[in-house]
Amino acid sequence: MDYTNYTMDSRKQKHLNLQERVVIELRLKDGYSAYKIAKELKRPINTILNEIRRGTVSQIKNKRNVRMYFADTGQAIYENHRKNCGRKNRRIVCDKFISHVCDEMRKKTWSIDACIGSLLKSGQFKCSETVCTKTFYSYVDQGLTEVRNIDLPLKVRRNTKKSRVRANKKKLGTSIEERSSSIESREEFGHWEIDTVIGEKSNNDNVLLTIAERKTRKFIVRKIADKSALAVMAELDKIRKECGEYFSTVFKTITSDNGSEFASLSNIENETDTTIYFTHPYSSFEKGTNERHNGLIRRFLPKGTRMANCSIDTIAFVENWCNTLPRKILDYQTPDELFASELDRIYAA
Repeated sequence: MDYTNYTMDSRKQKHLNLQERVVIELRLKDGYSAYKIAKELKRPINTILNEIRRGTVSQIKNKRNVRMYFADTGQAIYENHRKNCGRKNRRIVCDKFISHVCDEMRKKTWSIDACIGSLLKSGQFKCSETVCTKTFYSYVDQGLTEVRNIDLPLKVRRNTKKSRVRANKKKLGTSIEERSSSIESREEFGHWEIDTVIGEKSNNDNVLLTIAERKTRKFIVRKIADKSALAVMAELDKIRKECGEYFSTVFKTITSDNGSEFASLSNIENETDTTIYFTHPYSSFEKGTNERHNGLIRRFLPKGTRMANCSIDTIAFVENWCNTLPRKILDYQTPDELFASELDRIYAA
């Protein structure tokens, strides 16, 4: 078979080979200058000068000590240097750090990135003793850590279902298309996303009402009687009473999906200054902050768990765990810390 792209010529930006080193040796014996050799080999002059310096050794000739370049010597030194090139595996050097991250993951059930970010921020380890999140995941894939892929809550479950568009769409209120673009930047506090989390697929089980703030990632979880508009509005009325006169300052906007349990949500606009928006059908990514937090709940309350059997203490534990989890996107601060700062600013105004 003929290989049309085959060539004996050296590629640019590649290391010198043995044939080129032999040419250098022969040309130096003929009295060629380094510049002339570089022209012939089509190599940079510095490459030739460095090679000559590397492969030159002392020899005794006619009872005199002379320095001569040898191709074999240059090739041997090159091959020895190549054995030490490349980035070294830091698994052994960072063993203490990796073990500490594994322990933190088991104790606190945090993600790899949350554990690493928290440790780096605390200053417990020097930078030279640590590995980054991407490297740690590589070690997990290679089986070099106590943590395995099966232990990672999100890595073994991915939604592969295709999305579908519904022809007849419900319209419960103002579309998310009319929401200000400034809300997307997450620079302003007070914009929330709301949803429900079900347990058993039955009509006689409780439901979790979840509300997430876009900037601070503050997460509110409340258990309500059922997945109905009446139960949702009753719980929101309780939250309004807790906030008092500051409700519309803390809850400037609320974004919901088109579920029937939010059919009465727009009524809040008639009684407060809070604005309600609704996402497009089958577009859960438009309120991704809340969806992401609902995924965190599933670590403790998997699908099929009967919510009626979950105590208030259990719900409070899950809510507190989410709000005290360091986040990379928050510079490894917790939602509780940032939310408290925002409330202090509002109350001081």
